[in-house]
Amino acid sequence: MILSTEIRAAVPDGVTRPRRPLRWAMPALLVGTAVLYLWSLSVSGWANAFYSAAAQAGSHSWKAFLFGSSDAANSITVDKPPLSLWPAALSVRVFGLNPWSVLVPQALMGVASVALLWATVRRGFGDAAGLAAGAVLALTPVAVSIFRYNNPDALLVLLMIAAVWAMLRAVDDGRTRWLLLSGVFVGLGYLTKQLQIALIAPALGLTYLFAGPPRLRKRLGQSAIAIGAALVAAGWWVTLVGLWPADERPWIGGTTHNSVMELTFGYNGFGRLTGNEPGSTAGLTSHRPGAVTHPVWGVPGIGRMFQPAQAAEIGWLLPAALLFVVVLLAWRWRAPRTDGRRAQVLVWGGWLLCTWLVFSFMAGIFHPYYTAALAPAVAALVGTGAAVCWQQRRYRWARTALAAAVIVAAVTAYGVLTRYPHYHHWLPWLVIGAAAVVLVWLCAATTPWAGLPVARVVAVVSIAVVALAAPAAFALTTVGRGNSGALPTAGPPWQALGERHASNAKPAASARITTARGPGFLLPPGVPGRAAHGAGCSLLDAGTPPPEVIARLDEDAAAYRWVAATVGSMCAAGYQLGSGHPVMPIGGFNATDPAPSVDHFRRLVAERRIHYFIASNPVPRDRAGHVDDATMIQQWVQRTFRPLRVGRMLLYDLTG
Repeated sequence: MILSTEIRAAVPDGVTRPRRPLRWAMPALLVGTAVLYLWSLSVSGWANAFYSAAAQAGSHSWKAFLFGSSDAANSITVDKPPLSLWPAALSVRVFGLNPWSVLVPQALMGVASVALLWATVRRGFGDAAGLAAGAVLALTPVAVSIFRYNNPDALLVLLMIAAVWAMLRAVDDGRTRWLLLSGVFVGLGYLTKQLQIALIAPALGLTYLFAGPPRLRKRLGQSAIAIGAALVAAGWWVTLVGLWPADERPWIGGTTHNSVMELTFGYNGFGRLTGNEPGSTAGLTSHRPGAVTHPVWGVPGIGRMFQPAQAAEIGWLLPAALLFVVVLLAWRWRAPRTDGRRAQVLVWGGWLLCTWLVFSFMAGIFHPYYTAALAPAVAALVGTGAAVCWQQRRYRWARTALAAAVIVAAVTAYGVLTRYPHYHHWLPWLVIGAAAVVLVWLCAATTPWAGLPVARVVAVVSIAVVALAAPAAFALTTVGRGNSGALPTAGPPWQALGERHASNAKPAASARITTARGPGFLLPPGVPGRAAHGAGCSLLDAGTPPPEVIARLDEDAAAYRWVAATVGSMCAAGYQLGSGHPVMPIGGFNATDPAPSVDHFRRLVAERRIHYFIASNPVPRDRAGHVDDATMIQQWVQRTFRPLRVGRMLLYDLTG
């Protein structure tokens, strides 16, 4: 009797205890998520070959593992810190090099993210809310794309959720250890994708300063400790790179001065906000004949998340999530300062608004898959809001809020789906029909028949259809078709878009781009970047190296530090993954890094460290007549060595 009373007292007000069916729902959700993320995982091949090659390098060389080098000979790093590469590199060491071993860590991170989000939301709002939040995250199209891919965003999303989980534990009991742990997760987020983790920092800090149990002075001290933990968790690697002699470590990719701090605050930092990223493809503009000039990355503004590319990735439930922020804060407005449920709403809402605004107005490089960072906040708010409004449905405000959310979600889904006129014609009408069923039930919620178990089940299923049917369809399509290159996308291919929208979503194949250094390369069809190699590789896609070229690279491979060199990391990655030997990516990802310099490259050739040079299409000078080191190296090779045609490719034997 006493135990029963204590259990009832421990259940938060307005949160129902788990019923027997819900005990099986969470294991079912995790199993379903694992199947969704692991099914036919190798359909994407090497996925982002840029990071796959770095994982291969890390599996062969602990030095490459430590620095995140593109090749095992440690010429240059990727343009991110190495943490996201370590799980894949360790997996390759254990299971060998293949697409599955590279991608399975990301899929497991996805399952862990769903489980951790469920545990976080459930702690404050009960099993139903946690289950709904986990389901929304699992089926968000951009999340499905990222958790089946090897971009750093998979680990970043997991660490962001973990930082919120730890901070909310500190709100519950005021213990410093939880804030310290949250700071560690933030620091590890920096080692994953640098300053993007800072997008959730305001929500974390302000929520604890407002809702933490201790007095304000102690809360400030605890926050300082959390900041210190973040600096230590991130700073050890930055310090190590700074202390390591520059000529004995790889060049820091994405920089012009070989500095991690330059990478942090330049290419991966404020340059993303302002578009001032020297040597990158930021600020691209399309100059299609007769077309209005517009940024290739989408037009910055508050509506950016609802432009065709982003809407299909994350836009489905964004308006409903924003609506629930207002509703939930109004519901908990009079709660005590330390109320844990209001703290959850504050941190998820702060995460959503800060990230949404930064993504909407950033003028630098922006890709649709970045919106994966919004998915946990959207899922938590939608799951919590729907569960609370359902539990409080005896009140008019809850029924009104739920009806508004259903209408907003249905209209948004209809608007996105109509942009894909060749994709499942029945799906928009299914969503609209389910929304009508929910609205009818809500209007009659106080009548006896609406309280029947069958009626309640129909209403719950209809709400799930409105929220998840369209995203689930896009998620399954993503699983079926896979992705490749640097820009994974979710849902049906771009060809499914109507002509009116396709013209705004992607630049034409003949479009010429303008970079920070003036008129630049011709765009391959559908993606911005440098001109393609004969093998079909480009700035954003490694292509498929010809077998005869790979056979050449295998010749006497052990006698050379690099079996070949070529311009650009993505092209080099294709040859490296195909041959299994280090290939030097001259100029890094954008082919604009001064690594190696012309003199350094000539010394390496004189020392017979590089066997072949694989030619790429020439890169033109900018308006000032400047030519990058990569272009000067290729020009020197072409003047000095005789070409050897291998299939469609031109190779230069640098030992001749």
